[in-house]
Formats: sequence, C-alpha cells, structure tokens
Amino acid sequence: MDLRTDIKWIHEEIDKVEDPTFLEAIKNLLKYRNKVTPGRISIEQYNRELDESEAQIERGEFHTQDQVRQIIDGWEKE
Repeated sequence: MDLRTDIKWIHEEIDKVEDPTFLEAIKNLLKYRNKVTPGRISIEQYNRELDESEAQIERGEFHTQDQVRQIIDGWEKE
C-alpha cells in the first residue's frame, strides 16, 4: 500500500470505531506521537509524568483491573 491508500484505510476504520476507550487510545497515540523520546528521559520529565499521572488518578481518570479485563474481553469478541 502507498501512503495515500494507508491514510484512506485508517480514516475508514476510525469512522467505524464505537468504543470510546479505543478512540481515546488512538487520540493519545496521535497527541503524544512527537513526544516519544528514544532512550532515557530526564528526571524532571519523569517527575512531571508522575505528577500528571497522580493528578489523573485524583480526578478519577483511571480504569480498575476488572474494567480493563472487560475492555479486553470486548476486543476479543470483535
């Protein structure tokens, strides 16, 4: 496949997605794709990421282990 064909296929597949958790994963992939740092990150970056993760937990933005299992089970049924 060429790049244009790949992009068209990706658009078509995203239009079919109804699972909000999967859409959130795609959104995060796109949002953070340029922030991926090969190798080690600085201690400052590490601490920022920890702080943000803790803030997300405090806001209730997380899944329990049981919820994750249910999400995965849903993927397997597709």
